[in-house]
Amino acid sequence: MVNDSRIIIHCDLDAFYAAVETLHHGFDEAIPLIIGSDPENGRGRGIVSTCNYAARKFGIRSAMAISEAWRRCPGAPYGSAIYIRGSRGLYSRASRKVMKILKQPAEFFEQASIDEAYLDVTEFVNQDWDAALALCRNLQDEVLESIGLSASFGIAPNRILAKMASEINKPRGIFRILPDELGEFFEGRDIREVPGIGKKRATQLYEWGISTIDELHTYGELSLSRITGERFAAWITRVYEGRTSSEISPLRSRKSIGKETTFNYDRDNYQEVLENLLSIVRRVMKSAREIGVSGRLAEVKIRYTGFETHTHGRSIPVAMNDDEVFTSLAEKLFANNVQTGKKIRLIGFRLGQLDTPTSKQTRLMSIIEEE
Repeated sequence: MVNDSRIIIHCDLDAFYAAVETLHHGFDEAIPLIIGSDPENGRGRGIVSTCNYAARKFGIRSAMAISEAWRRCPGAPYGSAIYIRGSRGLYSRASRKVMKILKQPAEFFEQASIDEAYLDVTEFVNQDWDAALALCRNLQDEVLESIGLSASFGIAPNRILAKMASEINKPRGIFRILPDELGEFFEGRDIREVPGIGKKRATQLYEWGISTIDELHTYGELSLSRITGERFAAWITRVYEGRTSSEISPLRSRKSIGKETTFNYDRDNYQEVLENLLSIVRRVMKSAREIGVSGRLAEVKIRYTGFETHTHGRSIPVAMNDDEVFTSLAEKLFANNVQTGKKIRLIGFRLGQLDTPTSKQTRLMSIIEEE
């Protein structure tokens, strides 16, 4: 059974943005580092882009108001935390170096975002799962020694399991899920660990007394569908049984659904811009559900004063059309990439890498062409 499966690796760089800044500036990893807007001694109006593990111990997270981050963990002269603005060029250069290393052993390679990638190494390791484990150790060491960055790896028969596995032993962890270990892996594991199950869905399941993935499965697809609907019940059953996609694609699909808003005056209130972005995301996802499609790629478009335009994307391991999943992704993409200090003229969102049933294809393409 093991030899019939693809061997998929998910690599996730640990606290990537903060790690790059720490390396570049020579910061002490034990000191909280917060990247984002100028906190103005707790009076700043912006948001947190990201932070290191030391700052996370204070409950600081992406998209948190920078004033709240300062209240929890102040900088000089009131505290020891370091607050800086991000350096996009540094991140891009570091990412390119890492991806060059990861591509080498991959039969199929997909960069999911600036700090994530999927590798299909089935043929490279000759379908040997022990060889795949050794390969991850070698890649992990090479990334650390040649670039100075820490990475975590997950090994599994498909994308979503590989993604889950890479989160198990962070930071600088490696975790492997063999095809015949799925039941053991899911036993007692919280439902929130599955990519695509957000707070709203989890709360619904908790209210029914379902808190772990194996409890979900014991309900059976039919019974579960009466609680959650047929779509979710069928999907989580496929996840539990290891029947989700193992396809790794180096190219993004050109099919997409997107919307954008141009402001009547350029905005520097980033919280207000973020609220507009999340409203756009919800409208896009409503359109996706209406035509019966899901997507894996979330892409945020930001245009600044002077028409300087940037797009920032991240893909998930399985196609979804859930509001909460994509609002969360969009929020993180905005927080991690907005250039604070610049006014924003336009904000937009695109859902890409669509999964489209054949019967829906004609209708989908007509909508894409209209946009």
